[in-house]
Amino acid sequence: MAYINAVKPSFSLSGILTRPFVAVWNFLILLAEAHPKMTAINKLNAQSDAQLAERGTSREAEIRRIFSGQFYL
Repeated sequence: MAYINAVKPSFSLSGILTRPFVAVWNFLILLAEAHPKMTAINKLNAQSDAQLAERGTSREAEIRRIFSGQFYL
């Protein structure tokens, strides 16, 4: 037997006050995930080490190539 609870959550002051901060946080994450470096890292993670070795490179070398202008690795 299944029971369904159809009670709507009540509005609270803390929920109303935190909503803009959650929206800003979600927007920042959306921006970070849309960055070209993030898409390059996702493509790199989708490849196996054997595929990288076939291309004559390693995972570490590709990370250095992607982040070469931003970090000292």
